[in-house]
Amino acid sequence: MNAKIIAVANQKGGVAKTTSVRNMAFSLGEQGKKVLALDFDPQSNLTSSFVDENTKIATTIAEIMYKAMDEEQLPYPEEYIYTHGNLDFIPSSIHLSVVEANLRMEMGSEKLLANILEPLRKDYDYILIDTNPSLGPLTINALSAADSVIIPINPEYYATMGLTDLTKTILKIRKRINPKIQFEGILLTMCDMQTNLHREVCEEVTEAYKNGMKIFKVHIPRSIRVGEANRYGMSIIDFDRKSKAGIAYDEVAKELIMNGN
Repeated sequence: MNAKIIAVANQKGGVAKTTSVRNMAFSLGEQGKKVLALDFDPQSNLTSSFVDENTKIATTIAEIMYKAMDEEQLPYPEEYIYTHGNLDFIPSSIHLSVVEANLRMEMGSEKLLANILEPLRKDYDYILIDTNPSLGPLTINALSAADSVIIPINPEYYATMGLTDLTKTILKIRKRINPKIQFEGILLTMCDMQTNLHREVCEEVTEAYKNGMKIFKVHIPRSIRVGEANRYGMSIIDFDRKSKAGIAYDEVAKELIMNGN
């Protein structure tokens, strides 16, 4: 194994980053892939969806980043990697926001996460990183560690605003820090193709980026079942396998696997 590291990033909130990481991770696991999901957002929503009352979290990515900044010996992976169903995850906590503040003052801090994840590659097929909604030091670290980036977009009026800034940032990172990073593609989420607005925005995104960036064939439909699954800390596949959103995330996972072959 030599994991492909994929960051799921968009500085705009409310585009289903966490939902997409959770469900893509489960779908990849269902298809026999060994998956590690990393919660790299101080809001810790991904962690909350994986942790039940029986899971005691002793170490999060915040503590690992602190140690990396101080050049201390990192804990063994089994001390901070937890298992949930058919996948592994590294949890987050609010302390990651303090890490982000410290990263701004840390010289050459962009590669800290890359150095943490590199030894884990051999144990996984995919490592998915859930990023926070900003273009700050945490997201820069995630993009510096990643082989590729998925950009989720919900087809609202302001959906494409900020996309130019994000793509410029990724291209700068490719030039200055991480020459291997590629655009895995744009993933359209929370789509309701019965509305004119959603259809028009989807067409605009496709037209604007079709020559420079892949757009996933499958659009994730807006679904109340996804919200219900999130509430119960479940993937949509576990919650309602036959739902349109569950089927869509399965198709996205298959597309990811095909892209890697």
